[in-house]
Amino acid sequence: MNLVQKIERWGDNHHPRWLDILRIMLGVTLFAKGVSFVNDSTAVAELIRQTHFQLSIWSAVHYLVFAHLVGGLFIIFGFQTRLAVILQLPILFAAVFFVNITRGFSFLNSELWISIGVLLLLVVFLVSGSGKYSLDHMMNRPGNKRSI
Repeated sequence: MNLVQKIERWGDNHHPRWLDILRIMLGVTLFAKGVSFVNDSTAVAELIRQTHFQLSIWSAVHYLVFAHLVGGLFIIFGFQTRLAVILQLPILFAAVFFVNITRGFSFLNSELWISIGVLLLLVVFLVSGSGKYSLDHMMNRPGNKRSI
């Protein structure tokens, strides 16, 4: 058994139920942020332009919106949670270290603190997984046979 499988097994066995509520709230937050990005895509494009990433602005905006909308829904329902978290991590890493930190590391910069909190929660759910109240758990029950 490799290290990733050991971490997944530990996370699945030590997942308190209140963490499922936190997972759902995190997913709702990410989904809502994705909706706000859809409503104001020009501001998102300008924000990406200011970070001086060597990416196509069009592809970066679409990845950001897709990851937040679909990833947020996946996290809400607990479907492929670890995959959804992996898709979110580069976005939140960039938000913390390239976007919000340039505005200053102070208590007045609330976007920075929210981004740090969401990044930490994503790391928690990368390790702990979806939990008992999730589609992943329902599909992996002994009575359900998966054909792969």
